[in-house]
Amino acid sequence: MNKALHNELIVIDGLQYSNWSREIFEQLREGGVTMVHATIVYHEQIRETLLRIAEWNRLFELHGDLIMPVKSAADIRRAKQLGKVGILFGAQNCSPIEDDIGMVEVMRELNLMIMQLTYNNQSLLACGCYEAEDSGVTRFGRQVIREMNRVGMVVDMSHSGERSTLEAIELSERPIVISHANPASFHPAKRNKSDTVLKALGQSGGLLGFSLYPFHLKNGSACTLDEFCDMVASTADLMGIERIGIGTDLCQQQPLSVLEWMRNGRWSKEMDYGEGSKANADWPAPLSWFRDSRDFPNLTAGLQARGFSDDEVARIMGQNWLEFLDDALQPQPGAAFR
Repeated sequence: MNKALHNELIVIDGLQYSNWSREIFEQLREGGVTMVHATIVYHEQIRETLLRIAEWNRLFELHGDLIMPVKSAADIRRAKQLGKVGILFGAQNCSPIEDDIGMVEVMRELNLMIMQLTYNNQSLLACGCYEAEDSGVTRFGRQVIREMNRVGMVVDMSHSGERSTLEAIELSERPIVISHANPASFHPAKRNKSDTVLKALGQSGGLLGFSLYPFHLKNGSACTLDEFCDMVASTADLMGIERIGIGTDLCQQQPLSVLEWMRNGRWSKEMDYGEGSKANADWPAPLSWFRDSRDFPNLTAGLQARGFSDDEVARIMGQNWLEFLDDALQPQPGAAFR
């Protein structure tokens, strides 16, 4: 592998929800990660979200030699120059705004940059991928998408149903992301996306982050690096090389209780098994070639071996995310924060 190439890259991970610690931050830096989109909340509401932000402020204070907050795309480039890992806040559900559209701007002022409209279930905004019927984006959802566009908060449809995702792509005046999912043609998990969705996403200027979570991969934890890179290549043909990136969905060093919180929230007394199998009741075994963030160079090497040019590898590993965020995080004219 050309290690020099990986060291030069701006590497962006479009989604992680790890048990954040100095050890995790050191792994990110060792793997050459420039920025990670960190999930700060799933089902937490306004006050709990504020507490999570306060916890992150403390982490920035304690580990400022390793990490820094990302408040704009320029901060990502600055993190690369400083040799630090940039942290961009995101939410995997719309709970942080509760039922108040005014909270979209408030949360964006607090640097919540990306928000999913739903997490698996029907929400106040749209329908999740596990519901039997997808009723699409709601009336409230239409207003929230417009407001997210205005303030520069990215719409993420990673856990949403097909109709809701297609409607969000159509309704949003700015390109959206699917930050961590794979093509359903590669592996038919409910969370993975159809070619119809991926084509619409690519044509609209949106971005797909490929997931390395084994439940989203062919053959699960036994998926090979070659198989993963084949999936990347076929999706590049479908969507365009500029429309793809990485969103590992790493959940490093998290206890089972966190998996239960992700799936159950407060809505269920019983364990939600996702795809319906008790085999999915615990965290999956990691991939042999991607155990944690220190293995990001393996992705670069795999893409090179698959025949991607250095420029294409740079795009997939982070440049596409960077160029997307250059525009997406900018408030629209007239929406400057007070």
